[in-house]
Amino acid sequence: MARRRLDQVDAMRPIKQAGVVSTHAVLYFAPAAAGVGSGAALLLLHVSREGFFFISACMLTYAYADMRVGGLRRFYRRRFVSVGIPYLCWTVIYFLYLLPRSHYASVAAALERLAGMAETGYYQLYFLVVIMEFYLVFPLVLMLLRRTRGRHGLVIAAAVAAQVTIGILTQWNLLPPLMRHYAEQDALSYVLYLIGGGVVAFHLDEVDAWVRGHARLIVALTVAAALAAEGIYFLAQDGVTTVLGSGNEPFQPSVIAFNVGAVTCGYLAGVALVHPWRSRRTRAMVRTGSDDAYGIYLSQMLFITGLIWLGWGRLNSVMPWPVLCLLTVVIVFACCITLTSLLARTPLAVPLTGRTQQPWSTLLPRRPEPPQREAVPATADLPAPQPGSPELPDIARSGPAALAGMSTINDQNGL
Repeated sequence: MARRRLDQVDAMRPIKQAGVVSTHAVLYFAPAAAGVGSGAALLLLHVSREGFFFISACMLTYAYADMRVGGLRRFYRRRFVSVGIPYLCWTVIYFLYLLPRSHYASVAAALERLAGMAETGYYQLYFLVVIMEFYLVFPLVLMLLRRTRGRHGLVIAAAVAAQVTIGILTQWNLLPPLMRHYAEQDALSYVLYLIGGGVVAFHLDEVDAWVRGHARLIVALTVAAALAAEGIYFLAQDGVTTVLGSGNEPFQPSVIAFNVGAVTCGYLAGVALVHPWRSRRTRAMVRTGSDDAYGIYLSQMLFITGLIWLGWGRLNSVMPWPVLCLLTVVIVFACCITLTSLLARTPLAVPLTGRTQQPWSTLLPRRPEPPQREAVPATADLPAPQPGSPELPDIARSGPAALAGMSTINDQNGL
């Protein structure tokens, strides 16, 4: 299938990272007295993880839909470079960062803790554990989607049924102990979003046209789904437990419809952010957020933990907690973008930021020159590129730049 640059998907990446950082800001800085309100916020903010897996699976399938058995070695090598190495590097970084305050009884205890962090992923890094599990079975998923062409509706129906069932079983603690213990790290817990992303990749043009043509309906249904999920949440606070959920923990069946709608609304937001009538400054900010999205995801807990150590949460006594959490997101984003921009210009760019090394001369953005079309000789063998529709270069020549698939001209992902 023909490949093209998906700027609107790139624009989704910083939006999703804002959701991830917001989740952690609420978890750490909302006061205990605001437990009901912060829980209601977290119920919807958890969509950032489902959105990540959906977009990652979609872009991976979009990039590798034509992959054959002979390409598996390259596929797994590139996946390890773009995900496995950053995962191991940042696991060690967080271990060392927390070491002075951890007070391990012995070296053996410290190494045991490091092994545990590598097994399940330190805090947000478990996202990468899940996506690496998906990489392992991706050839089988691709085979399934190829063989069920024309029946993808049934595939989605089965994925929905599986997602709802797993969510209900998780809420009632009916899953096997191993699945309960590793629920967050288990790719089966996100089966709808992983399979759904692959199906959408096979029908991207049709889905794009439908979503753009039904924007108001999608927003309205998403709001309705959010209200329904919140209604179930508040009923549970009053002691009314339903099969659709009972709290704000992940995997509430009540939020599945909202998650799908919110991801779709994120796509609409990406479309709006890269619209041609946007200012150059806005487009530059979106591009910066997209380029640094993986770095924001990887490094965010450095700054959130630092704010905790500085007593940032005590400011709840002088300002409302939602305002404090919003300020936290702004500060963490600014610090992460600064750190990522610096690291991306060092030899450690790929393992620490997922970006190919950038020249230091590009650190400070410059005002872009207006695009100029060059004359193409009449004898040229290739047609002139059309402005605004750059073609996706050969995958083999693109550098490893992010997590799950190819959303732009290099090896980027759904982060």
